[in-house]
Amino acid sequence: MTSPERESSDTPQSFHSHECSHDHNDGHDHHHDHDHAHTRETGTDSSDIETQGDVVQLSVPEMDCPSCAGKVDNSVQKIDGILQVRPQVTTGTLTVTYDGEQTKPDAIVDRVEKAGYSVTNTGEDTVTITAPEMDCPSCAGKIESALDGLDGISTYDTRPTTGKIVVTYDTATVKTDRIVDTIENAGYDVAATSTSGEEASATATSQDSIWTSTRALKTWVSGGFVALGFAFEFLLVSQNGELVSGLGTELLLSDALFIIAVAFGGQEILRNGYYSARNRSLDIDFLMSVAILGALASSLVFGESYYFEAATLAFLFSIAELLERYSMDQARNSLQELMDLSPDEATVKRDGDTVTVPVDELSVGDIVVVKPGEKIPMDGIVVDGSSAVNQAPITGESVPVDKTTGDNVFAGTINEEGYLEVEVTSESGDDTLSQIIEMVEDAQSNKTDREQFVERFAAYYTPLVVGFAVLVTAGSPFVLGVEWSEAVVYGLTLLVLACPCAFVISTPVSVVSGITSGAKNGVLIKGGNHLEAMGNVDAVALDKTGTLTRGELTVTDVVPLNGNTEEDVLHCARGLERRSEHPIADAIVEKAESVGVGGREIANFESITGKGVRADLDDKTHYAGKPGLFEELGFDLSHVHATTDGGVVTMDKCEQENCLSLLDETVPKLQDQGKTVVLVGTEDELEGVIGVADEVRPGAKRAVHRLKELGIERTVMLTGDNARTARAIANQVGVDEYRAELLPDEKVAAIEELQADGNQVAMVGDGINDAPALATANVGVAMGAAGTDTALETADIALMGDQLSRLPYLYELSHDANGVIRQNITASLLVKAGLALAVPIPGIPVPVWVAVLVGDAGMTLGVTGNAMRLSRIKPESESTEG
Repeated sequence: MTSPERESSDTPQSFHSHECSHDHNDGHDHHHDHDHAHTRETGTDSSDIETQGDVVQLSVPEMDCPSCAGKVDNSVQKIDGILQVRPQVTTGTLTVTYDGEQTKPDAIVDRVEKAGYSVTNTGEDTVTITAPEMDCPSCAGKIESALDGLDGISTYDTRPTTGKIVVTYDTATVKTDRIVDTIENAGYDVAATSTSGEEASATATSQDSIWTSTRALKTWVSGGFVALGFAFEFLLVSQNGELVSGLGTELLLSDALFIIAVAFGGQEILRNGYYSARNRSLDIDFLMSVAILGALASSLVFGESYYFEAATLAFLFSIAELLERYSMDQARNSLQELMDLSPDEATVKRDGDTVTVPVDELSVGDIVVVKPGEKIPMDGIVVDGSSAVNQAPITGESVPVDKTTGDNVFAGTINEEGYLEVEVTSESGDDTLSQIIEMVEDAQSNKTDREQFVERFAAYYTPLVVGFAVLVTAGSPFVLGVEWSEAVVYGLTLLVLACPCAFVISTPVSVVSGITSGAKNGVLIKGGNHLEAMGNVDAVALDKTGTLTRGELTVTDVVPLNGNTEEDVLHCARGLERRSEHPIADAIVEKAESVGVGGREIANFESITGKGVRADLDDKTHYAGKPGLFEELGFDLSHVHATTDGGVVTMDKCEQENCLSLLDETVPKLQDQGKTVVLVGTEDELEGVIGVADEVRPGAKRAVHRLKELGIERTVMLTGDNARTARAIANQVGVDEYRAELLPDEKVAAIEELQADGNQVAMVGDGINDAPALATANVGVAMGAAGTDTALETADIALMGDQLSRLPYLYELSHDANGVIRQNITASLLVKAGLALAVPIPGIPVPVWVAVLVGDAGMTLGVTGNAMRLSRIKPESESTEG
């Protein structure tokens, strides 16, 4: 799917007249529910609109799924005078028929944009800005509020889990520098920026270690003064002398130490709180600032010493922020590991010599030299040398793959032992590894249903708790009979609990952990919504060819007849099939070559349509083809003598033990095993039988069995092959049912039938031929997508290698991710709500430090640590695939 922020800026706003002749289909596929980036009205100029009659066609690139189309449709239908709406998801176009007396094209554009989708116009560009300090939803909200006040911004997408903001803007209205300034004015330093197609360029020095950063050092100093103040307040009471007296209060030495602690520990908090207030963001920084200042003010107003509360709040919240930064970095590091797979430099042959250059300077056609132990710098084709290549970074395969001249290799894979020269076939940034990294980063934009629920809930939670804090503060003296000073402490504690950071972050860190873990094991999940959907699947439909089977025909049986040997049969078959272009012929020729059987002189070759081939071998006419061809030649296929050395005796038709019936036994037996039968012989003699089949993948049976163990209720094989072959393969791999001789639209119907039975369906196919079925299923999974752009773009999830063991791994990962998300949401919500409700209850003291350490820092660490458990899930090794 195409992410809104990734749209090309070169596509002009497109309005074309179009004849409408079909009724709009308003049935939308609910499973492709995208959470698009925030979209702002861009004031599209209606002078660009070219209309003819009452039909307008808009270019809406972000409308890339049925759910998107439904939202656009519903929004446009609200306009009076709309006669027909036809969204075309595959082309990103929207054709609207309307009554020109009731509405105008610019009103339609406005409704599309209000649905959350941009109508593309000229002069747009996209910039990716790295702001490492933006590491929580609260930070993201502050930046979003700042960007909302900037003219010329079309869309923005904040990604706290990677510290990046992707902004699409009108270059004629605003410049990149202005966007950067706006983000920095919101309180966040920008470390790097990159526009469309460019690498990120650093604009600041690399970040210090979290625990030795400037904020950390201030925090440790703050902690030292808190400790000193605590010592004088509670241990060295006699030495805790009065420093200042007046205005109805006194300032002790311990109080002064606590104020110094606030000055160091609360500096960043108050600074960020100022930016929050300026951007009208009711976030954790603002609430903490109010709580700290409130504690200091209460000390002056009520004559009670709340300096200790203010100091511990500043110190402990600073620690909580550092811990949150650390835990978020742990999640980010899992993505950084993917980025680190690609080498920075490459050795390239130029002008008869070898030179070392940065990888981004490589061009298509360059010849790079890869020595043993080095990483392959770019996708390419081997032009010299041979070696075993570790493709685990791309496909997840644990066993190195032999590569020789003509074989494809991928960037980031490791040359294990031999010397290779590779011709580069992709530009920097377009290689398979770069696509994987980009898709993993973009995956955060497609939010899960739970994540969307959490964000909606959080929008109500914070104002509700703040309101509760005001109510408790104002009402406690009257209802509970407590002093006003104590009521203020209640209110301050509730303010600390009012920001749902741990609650909001509980889902995205789980999604990032699951998606990056999958990517490192050869499974590319293109959105949190797809991760969630896969975990809810209860039926799996699998294509046969290329999925359950290898997709390549091979010779499985050679039955010599009438005194011939296997070599004799292959000798004749190779000569006959060498000129044929049929895949079966290729398999027979490859088998003959693999056992060292040579060819024969051939003349008068003729293809007999639908039956086989005929040719003269060594001046004698030979045939190869279906049993029916030999029946037409007059052979009695029910009475044939096998070569005894072959050990094939299936029945007794006469007194000789080696007499068999091809028609009743041998041919049906081979066909029941899913094999295609080819007979070889002359006009006078049958020489042998050859069985050809698309072999079942070694791990297919184990994969299907494992899916059932994990809880999948139905496994269905869908194939265009004949029923006999389908039945044989289905029996071999153990699927619950099969459907044969299906055309592409019939596969779609089969998926819809499964869904009509109440199943959430995953379709597994090759990503190209099965595209309609992949799109119809709740989750589309492309098999063996490494290096295939079409497969990467087609499916919701891509298994990069050809190992079916990744399929049950994918389901287990997704299912467990859903469980982790539920645990995180439930735990963070219950802890926050429990603490908030306990604050005003007499006898259950909830001091400020408990609210900070348990409700904020503790839960942030807890949900992050729980999410990181997903990285422990591993695919079964090849030795256990069976």
